[in-house]
Amino acid sequence: MREDESTERGAADENPAPSRRALLGWGGAGLALGAAAAGGAAAALRDGDTTARASDSGAAVAFHGAHQAGIATPVQDRLHFAAFDVTTDDRTELIQLLKDWTRAAERMTAGHAVGDGAYGGLPEAPPDDTGEALGLPPSRLTLTVGFGPGLFTQNGGTSGGKSGGDRFGLASRRPAALADLPKFPGDSLDPARGGGDLCVQACADDPQVAVHAIRNLARIGFGKVAVRWSQLGFGKTSSTTPGAQTPRNLFGFKDGTSNIAGTESDALDRYVWAAAKDGAEWMAGGSYLVARRISMRIESWDRTSLQEQEDVFGRDKGEGAAVGRAREHDKPNLKAMLPTSHVRLAHPDAHHGVRMLRRGYSFTDGTDGLGRLDAGLFFLAYQRDIRDAFIPVQRSLARSDALGEYIQHVGSAVFAIPPGVRDKGDWWGRTLLS
Repeated sequence: MREDESTERGAADENPAPSRRALLGWGGAGLALGAAAAGGAAAALRDGDTTARASDSGAAVAFHGAHQAGIATPVQDRLHFAAFDVTTDDRTELIQLLKDWTRAAERMTAGHAVGDGAYGGLPEAPPDDTGEALGLPPSRLTLTVGFGPGLFTQNGGTSGGKSGGDRFGLASRRPAALADLPKFPGDSLDPARGGGDLCVQACADDPQVAVHAIRNLARIGFGKVAVRWSQLGFGKTSSTTPGAQTPRNLFGFKDGTSNIAGTESDALDRYVWAAAKDGAEWMAGGSYLVARRISMRIESWDRTSLQEQEDVFGRDKGEGAAVGRAREHDKPNLKAMLPTSHVRLAHPDAHHGVRMLRRGYSFTDGTDGLGRLDAGLFFLAYQRDIRDAFIPVQRSLARSDALGEYIQHVGSAVFAIPPGVRDKGDWWGRTLLS
């Protein structure tokens, strides 16, 4: 369960930097001592309260490892994704931000509050944690950080900082695999829904836990970063768990039948994880993310005949089997499908076997002002090289996919996802910035 003062203090050796409240308290010794005494009593009560329910929390995903959690991890039910502009041009401030984010992420993914917690400290100072996740279990929260092209720009400031020069000295370290996406036919991209210098993907089984995580990281980054855009998601549209039922998208069809499973280590090494030999040693163990906001024309689709719907996808709607097959996972005969079928154009067999790991989510954001649902798919795909995977697949789809009549790509971003945080002394981006 999310813990407060007593458990926070137990982790003091992990994060020796004083909190903002401690600094304020040292400005008036008498006030600080009084608060410490009161806080200690409150902490004991809260510790006993959370310990009694600790056995119910259980579901925490390990934060440390060679790869960041939230990629091959079993896909959770909810998403809060945020892209940030870096507003500082100070490399030291950027490094400290990433260190602060890492320490906060270690705590939140374990079910603990950030810093000194949400209450019980000095009333004259803002709490270190916003508090809306108090009493909630970890809910399999994962936090995944990425670096956008703007962090490597020679001209600095294209997405928030001041102009002039290579602001962080990273231009020469931009991986070739972090490629700019071309404009695909049919795209109608909104600049306000794309790009970003940094991204954070928060996935959890409780939406409040995911929102809490993004909210606290944004608060910690105040003055150094600003949220550029964000997206809430529900109803995972892909699975990384073998044997699990394949989720359905908002068109009612199973999505991600041939997705890479988190247990397919050989496939992950070949198609998802970057390697030192790829040309950017600092990315070894990382991956590359394409995020696309895809609007679905729900009302038009709902008036389309079942036969046409199945022809568009190349699968039957009930079982999810490919044309001419009986079961969902039967190997498809692509030539039996219409040349414009989505599966025929997107399947790995049509692209020399190249695969991506998808973990997208459905979204609904009210209506578009004309009484139509503003709904669709927030597409997230991890791959070893964008140039070998997403770009050729999307070119094929944009050129011929019958599904294009019912969807439109309206937001787009790419990010380099660095390797995982290996231990408590490590931090997001150390291999790039140290």
